[in-house]
Amino acid sequence: MSARPNQESAAQQAETTSPHRAGFACFVGRPNAGKSTLTNALVGQKVAITSNRPQTTRHTVRGIVHRDDAQLILVDTPGLHKPRTLLGERLNDVVRTTWAEVDVIGFCLPADQKLGPGDKYIVKELAGIKKTPKIAIITKTDLVESKALAEQLLAVSALADELGFEWAEIIPVSAVKDQQVSLLADLIAPLLPESPPLYPEGDLTDEPEMVMVAELIREAALEGVRDELPHSIAVVVEEMLPRTDRPADKPLLDIHANVYIERPSQKGIIIGPKGKRLKDVGTKSRKHIEALLGTPVFLDLHVKVAKDWQRDPKQLRKLGF
Repeated sequence: MSARPNQESAAQQAETTSPHRAGFACFVGRPNAGKSTLTNALVGQKVAITSNRPQTTRHTVRGIVHRDDAQLILVDTPGLHKPRTLLGERLNDVVRTTWAEVDVIGFCLPADQKLGPGDKYIVKELAGIKKTPKIAIITKTDLVESKALAEQLLAVSALADELGFEWAEIIPVSAVKDQQVSLLADLIAPLLPESPPLYPEGDLTDEPEMVMVAELIREAALEGVRDELPHSIAVVVEEMLPRTDRPADKPLLDIHANVYIERPSQKGIIIGPKGKRLKDVGTKSRKHIEALLGTPVFLDLHVKVAKDWQRDPKQLRKLGF
């Protein structure tokens, strides 16, 4: 009889003394594989911009997931792709540098798209990274029936066999429906090194606020623009200053930002008839910025031309790439 309480207390002790883990995980995949949506779902708040247009992530946003047993720092990389511009080459370099520095890599593959040459290209590159555990994440599972999902799971498993490595885990998730998102965090946590938390409780990202604000404006500017335009849009926040003449209980933050495009002909598309489109961009992004910063904001947006900036090293530097 007396053995049981002892067993229980030993088990409880083991539970309380299991080491805390903390480390970096990155999501990779073709552009538009659901990496940013997944990052936001795990963090529980918008830290990465999402768009139904491929190749919209440009900065490696670190989203931070705080748990009792672990701290997951999620690095959201741009999609790896065949580069056509200097910007494209720099984005690919960012991806490879990130892979070399993280503790876990999650390969994202949408459930509703067959494995293509782009996926195989990425998995081949992953096969060359020997020591880092790799998880295959089938995203957007809410868009398919179970038969199609089963086929996708088998295909991604077979691809690893073909290339001579093994996935640490294969997991289907839907970030939009919040299905299996916390299970994914459960699977990543034990793969991280033993470590105290690397960021203070409550921090959701280590991106500078100005970069986050610029990304939110760019996300709003991307909505509904024509196919050729998304890659031509860059946003730089020039300054963020509290309005001086305001009472302490009614603060207002003045944000001045420039939206850059590559050609004068694109200016009209961004501004819209009688400035309506730019006004909508301001209204939409201001809501997200106020939620992020927790303070009312006055947003002043201007559209400027930076000729062919994606191909010009000097302009790329100026725009933060």
